[in-house]
Amino acid sequence: MLRLQRPLPERYTTASPEELASRIQAAKETLGDRLFILGHHYQRDEVMRWADARGDSFRLSVLAKEHPEAEFIVFCGVHFMAESADILTGDHQQVLLPDLNAGCSMADMADIDAVEEAWESLAEHTDIDAVVPITYMNSAANLKAFVGRNGGAVCTSTNARAVLEWALHAEDGPGGRQVLFFPDQHLGRNTGHQMGFTEDDMRVWNPHLDLGGLTPTDLRETTFLLWRGHCSVHQRFRPEHVHAFRERHPDGVVIVHPECAHDVCELADQVGSTDFIIRAVEALPAGSVAGIGTEIHLVQRLDAESDVTVESLDPLICPCSTMFRIDAAHLCWTLESLVDGDVVNRITVDEATAHWARVALERMLSIT
Repeated sequence: MLRLQRPLPERYTTASPEELASRIQAAKETLGDRLFILGHHYQRDEVMRWADARGDSFRLSVLAKEHPEAEFIVFCGVHFMAESADILTGDHQQVLLPDLNAGCSMADMADIDAVEEAWESLAEHTDIDAVVPITYMNSAANLKAFVGRNGGAVCTSTNARAVLEWALHAEDGPGGRQVLFFPDQHLGRNTGHQMGFTEDDMRVWNPHLDLGGLTPTDLRETTFLLWRGHCSVHQRFRPEHVHAFRERHPDGVVIVHPECAHDVCELADQVGSTDFIIRAVEALPAGSVAGIGTEIHLVQRLDAESDVTVESLDPLICPCSTMFRIDAAHLCWTLESLVDGDVVNRITVDEATAHWARVALERMLSIT
């Protein structure tokens, strides 16, 4: 998805870290309770230090809703997260994203046109009423609205199993025989295996090929149709990284995110969401060593803030390049603009899209 962030004025790009910090603090004090800054776990420390709340994407959106006194919600995360915050917060609240180029490569791998085309193709070859669309939280608002309109639900990495059980098995569920799961194939695959399914029950839908690169028989008989999408950070982790860590630390603990490939998750000691990883590290005895398969800023923060040695499984320690776009300069520019009465980079979701996206989110909450 194309987003254009205008260049910052020179007074931000040439300012020293100390000057930016002083100006951010002054702007925060001026705005007071009118401002609420959200910091996703993957943000740089120079940004996270100013966050009024830390968390994963959906939890932060809920926290924004729980602070109705805040007129301005500055979301230090990525575009789809700011959309979710706008969907959940009140009409009097405005959500801002410090850098419009802070997107999500995974979310962009499934766009509404490609998903609607896939849905139409499925309807030609299978009973579409028996297909339940499920979208990961890491998706655009219009995809959340799509699943809301078509009887599906949103899921997070924490509740993916509960949502998929609802889609396929729950007595009060939609009675699905199949799920179309997007945009992350790995979360769908790992969750399916947790539920007792095998690779024979799964096919990957490639949106760049006719019928997703599948046969009509695949479309009729496959339980899990997994969109060909992935997280550029989590897909980097490989089995050889796990083996190398265990050679260095035979007693170490391997904890990875379910956006990692299935062969990596099979080798890990624990698999779970960002919040799960944080709690798992906190639960380890002092002096333990943990090898983590997730974004490097969180790994480094866990190492600095705990009495456990925490290291990345990937020796190249690749950050989330889109999340990394938000820095102290963009945060300072956003806050000082607010002080001057200029609301910059506001993220809005039209009411029709917001309505159906809320339907999908409310289904998720009713399930879990």
